[in-house]
Amino acid sequence: MSSFDRYVERRNTGCMKWDGLKRRFGRDDLIPLWVADMDFPSPPAVIDALVERAKHGVYGYAIKTDRYTESIVQWMKARHGIEISPDWIVPAPGVVPALSVIVQAFTEPGDGILIQPPVYHPFRRVIEGWGRRVIENPLVESGGRYEMDFDDLERKAKDAKVMFLCSPHNPVGRVWTKQELERVADICLRHGVLVVSDEIHADIVFAPHRHTPFASLGPECSRNSITCHAPSKTFNLAGLNTAYIWAENESLRTAYERASHRASMAELNVFGIEAMIAAYQHGAAWLDELLAYLKASLDEMERTFGQELPDIRMIRPEGTYMVWLDFRALGMSDEELDRFLREEARLGLNEGHIFGSQGSGFQRMNIACPRSLLRQALQQLGDAVSRRRVP
Repeated sequence: MSSFDRYVERRNTGCMKWDGLKRRFGRDDLIPLWVADMDFPSPPAVIDALVERAKHGVYGYAIKTDRYTESIVQWMKARHGIEISPDWIVPAPGVVPALSVIVQAFTEPGDGILIQPPVYHPFRRVIEGWGRRVIENPLVESGGRYEMDFDDLERKAKDAKVMFLCSPHNPVGRVWTKQELERVADICLRHGVLVVSDEIHADIVFAPHRHTPFASLGPECSRNSITCHAPSKTFNLAGLNTAYIWAENESLRTAYERASHRASMAELNVFGIEAMIAAYQHGAAWLDELLAYLKASLDEMERTFGQELPDIRMIRPEGTYMVWLDFRALGMSDEELDRFLREEARLGLNEGHIFGSQGSGFQRMNIACPRSLLRQALQQLGDAVSRRRVP
């Protein structure tokens, strides 16, 4: 039995995923497979580091130390083959707050920012929240695989200041190839578009796919980009504010830091620091086990959908622990589908339409949970679909 099979009771811990069901879905008797955190405990080294830090007893203001930056530098080199300088790293409370700072630092009201829907919904929220224009470069889906529309991107880039690149892509699970990213880089460089690469899911990638950091594409790309990263998805640290950005370009970095201080978003979490360092220094083997576990879950899901739920199409992710599910063959409106999953299947998923109009008829399922819970969810979904078929 894998350690990832162990069920950990999360109810009554104040967690969004379980204790937020009633507020989010109107009922609390659902299996929650929505918000992107895991139902697995973090690596033992992380827990030990947090306990040790807690014993110190004083939890005052924290600073960015050499230990902090070196853990990031070493992880990026070992895991992704990219060499970054400690000087390039700036802490952030989260990737979405970092995006908010970036919008304020590099655009003015009315400026256009590119996104590739169906995409992580806070992208749009942050852009519109600061009075900027969303420019959509929708992904194109063919036979269960999503690709970029480069001709459309070429046209739209002329009117954009910044591009929010989701790499790997959430929710469709694509791990962009080096060749795809090079085409993005070429277009954005020619049109003077700053690339902001959200790479928070970079560590959750399934072989033979491989994550390519945007900044690794060459000196020009490194100087014309800001990378947003965090160990939160990888090691289940979302509540510890462990995000950071890096930028080689000093002028970009300085502008970001100034805006971050203006927005009071420059503070570090005293526990998050220790959790991140422990995870990056001692979590590689744990992550490999996690990836193997998730792959086995995906294999089982693929068989289940193919044999028992042929009306629902599972788009297998190349990266992330989210699965993009196509319910369009059931012939329901978005409202009907949302109600069906909530009331009949008793599942709390992320509604596809929140990721943009291109997500209509889809739902996002978070599979980072013990397989027994996932099996129960698929059983409930299968039973609900079967009841629908009975005249």
